[in-house]
Amino acid sequence: MPVSVQLLHQFTLLRPLPPELLTPLSARMVLREFARRAVVLAKDCATPELGFLVEGRLQGVDFTVDGRSVGLYFVDPGDYFGELSLIDGKPPSEHVVAAAKSTVAFLDAAAARELIVSHPPLAQAVMARLAERVRAAAAQRLILSLPNPFQRLCMLLLQLPVRLVDGLQEVDQAPTHQEMAIMINASRETVTRAFQVLFLHKLLEREGNALRLLLPQRLKDIAEGRADPPKA
Repeated sequence: MPVSVQLLHQFTLLRPLPPELLTPLSARMVLREFARRAVVLAKDCATPELGFLVEGRLQGVDFTVDGRSVGLYFVDPGDYFGELSLIDGKPPSEHVVAAAKSTVAFLDAAAARELIVSHPPLAQAVMARLAERVRAAAAQRLILSLPNPFQRLCMLLLQLPVRLVDGLQEVDQAPTHQEMAIMINASRETVTRAFQVLFLHKLLEREGNALRLLLPQRLKDIAEGRADPPKA
């Protein structure tokens, strides 16, 4: 399925490009649809592409030696993925899977590499993204080093992007329990039980798909071992 020029304006990486570049660029791109849990970009992909998420949600995941999945990052509409392979020419370092039914626009690696090299603002944006990935990987290692799942969940909640709503920190469109479980190396049931305790003790509250952090300092104290997790 071809990609319209108008659609390219929703992608943050491509917004700095002048209009005369968007038409030939759109001709090099293709749209693909993916069902929930489908593999969008495989770790062993020999011909990587730069992907742009049109709608839905994606998650970068990898697997431990015993087969357990570990969530690494999310991709939301307007964002892109697959940039690491463009830089070093090697296969992706993780799988990207559809966390929901998704539509993705793909640009072949040669065209994407030429585009980035030819436009310094895009190169700067990709470098900033790679630095963000390194910081996120360090934060993920910190989470996984914590001794119990309750601590790891509290630390994850504190690392999710928040906005201020009525003076409270709110996580908009919070990940599902399953998505959080694979990010902290725990079962979905363990995460669900932990949330029940956090709601019961009013450390969190849910508003639709959003989570409000009512006592972020208490969550931090639990995550860092200065306070014991509350009891059910």
